[in-house]
Amino acid sequence: MNERIDFLRDKANHLPTEPGVYLMKNAAGNIIYVGKAKALKNRVTSYFRSNSQHTAKTIKLVEHIFDFEFIVTQSELDALVLEASLIKLHQPKYNILLKDDKGYNYIKITREDFPRITYTLNNSDKNADYIGPFTSGFTVKQAVEEANTIFCLPTCRKKFPRDFNKERPCLNHHIKRCMGVCEGKISSEEYKKIVAEAIKYLESGSKSSVEELTREMEQAAEDLEFEKAARLRDRIAAITRLTAQQKILDYKQEYDIVGMAVNVGLASFAVIKYRGGRLVDKENFFVGEEYHASEMRRDFLLSYYADREDIPKEIYVDEEFDEQELFEQLLRERAGHAVRLVIPQRGDGLAQALLAKKNAGEYLALRVGRTAKEIKALEDLKTLLGLEKVPNVIESYDISNFGDTGVVGGMIVYKNGRPFKAGYRKFAIKTVDGQDDYASMQEVLRRRMTRFLEGDESFSPLPDLILLDGGKGHISAVSEAFRELGIDVPLFGLVKDSKHRTRAIAKEGGELEIKSNRPLFALLTNIQDEVHRFSITFQRVKHKQKTYSLELTEVKGIGEAKARALLKEFKTKAKLKEATPEELQKTAKIGEGKARELYEFIQERF
Repeated sequence: MNERIDFLRDKANHLPTEPGVYLMKNAAGNIIYVGKAKALKNRVTSYFRSNSQHTAKTIKLVEHIFDFEFIVTQSELDALVLEASLIKLHQPKYNILLKDDKGYNYIKITREDFPRITYTLNNSDKNADYIGPFTSGFTVKQAVEEANTIFCLPTCRKKFPRDFNKERPCLNHHIKRCMGVCEGKISSEEYKKIVAEAIKYLESGSKSSVEELTREMEQAAEDLEFEKAARLRDRIAAITRLTAQQKILDYKQEYDIVGMAVNVGLASFAVIKYRGGRLVDKENFFVGEEYHASEMRRDFLLSYYADREDIPKEIYVDEEFDEQELFEQLLRERAGHAVRLVIPQRGDGLAQALLAKKNAGEYLALRVGRTAKEIKALEDLKTLLGLEKVPNVIESYDISNFGDTGVVGGMIVYKNGRPFKAGYRKFAIKTVDGQDDYASMQEVLRRRMTRFLEGDESFSPLPDLILLDGGKGHISAVSEAFRELGIDVPLFGLVKDSKHRTRAIAKEGGELEIKSNRPLFALLTNIQDEVHRFSITFQRVKHKQKTYSLELTEVKGIGEAKARALLKEFKTKAKLKEATPEELQKTAKIGEGKARELYEFIQERF
């Protein structure tokens, strides 16, 4: 708890309700956060309200605020411009600071009789020429592979002319991906001309290369050089095929696509750039702790485009975010031309937004040790259920019984898409007579939430989502208990089909189909199978203990209480059989003769 919270709250209450920028400082006087506000008083006071539902990141920020300053501006747009400038100047700890994992990337062309085109991370070889540097290794690798494929350049480790005719041509030659330099039929001069064409292709792009090659092909045909014309025709066809395979919006030439992924309370962004109708770059950014998705997109875009000169006319973003129109206005002024932010809903635009989101997910998966499918499943679950945040912590419950006796409840926990077994809990039903799944489920959740409200740390904090093994009846019963206790946690059911397989998600008022979404379907099926396995295993243990308890009461002088005490102490049949008469006497609190009788009964019957 911040000891200066009363001072900060009072100071914030005296701020003007005009647009501006606020600068949060720590005890050392360092700026740790810069923010923009439409109304300074309203925004800054929200940090210091005792009942605010802050994210984990904001809670940490507030704990370290010693004081703050503010700057009033004439308009919201001026505040946005100033915010971007101050973030760049001060690099505050709690703002999004864009740091990617890039080094410098180059296209290397060796200087030899038969040059090679390769990808490299440095330009230190003095016996080579370079194109670059580039920030994206992804783009450079893709471009090198594309050029070598189109122009049928060798990618093997052979050295020419040293290795002419030493071996048969490899598979690449037979499938027309290599011109077969190793056969010794191509001169160094002819080969270098082809490499020069490949370099021109790399420097000018596919569109201009096709135009140039088309002119050369037509000239060769006019000069009756039909073999050369045929080679150029094949090269044009290869370029056309490869560029057609790229996922591009045919009706656009220059645009960016921005996607965000969240997992384990962390977030990352991917920016995919298209120029001249083809993919030219992909950038990934790890931005740290998650907070409100809309704010994160807005903050990332502000940082990313703060001082970019190459701002395209269209930017596709995977979801809506705060202050979209204002941000558009800022970009127009920076770029000197119209800029449109697009939130695609269907077609190719949506496919591209999902591609950016997938790239962000793959990158984040590497950082947090989760697969992209796990990340996508949790994000899809958030979208399907209309949750405010990705459900990183999910609790699931099931009731298991053996007739009218031995009714138990099982609680499992999934963290970040995987089982968290330290959070599993077992419940023996105490207040429900007979077989009543609804009442039993209500008892389990009531007891769990009561433990939380009493301050039991083993039941804290509350999960992001609760899934019950059952339908609308279970949801209704538990919702009633939640209303009485004042608990507000998203609550849904997992419905099975006639073959006991996960079929849909139940909610108040209907069901949600999930089978069409494979990652999500797999996640929910795993959760439902796991909670069923856990609860039925517990039920079987309880049933065995009941059976053993009944057997022990056959010994005269051993009642149900003594039998339960023995089973609680020794837990399993094997351990009970290993117990000495003295241990049995002490646990059951019986005489020496009765303990010997009990010992002999256990040795004979168990």
